[in-house]
Amino acid sequence: VQLQASGGGSVQAGGSLRLSCTVTANRLGINSMGWHRQAPGKQRELVAAITRGGVTRYADSVKGRSIISRDNAQNTVNLQMNNLKPEDTVVYYCNTDVLARLFWGQGTLVTVSS
Repeated sequence: VQLQASGGGSVQAGGSLRLSCTVTANRLGINSMGWHRQAPGKQRELVAAITRGGVTRYADSVKGRSIISRDNAQNTVNLQMNNLKPEDTVVYYCNTDVLARLFWGQGTLVTVSS
């Protein structure tokens, strides 16, 4: 199982970014997909997740500013982040649950300047 993330970058506060992640695996085995983020010296925390059936959940810190979506046919998960704040500046990791095992992609850095 491989995950390839893209879409990080630099943006000014109030701007938007779209993170994408493609999973290389047998699509029938892919269950939940999502995004976490991790600041230096802190634990990795959930940003958003989506089940195979489309049920979503969000961290309170991004609720109302972010939308997670997935394309089961393409094995992709996307995270649209709007109204970005400087505190959103961290490395974001996509992840997926394949047959009850958790896999992670490489991180992608999001930098929000004030």
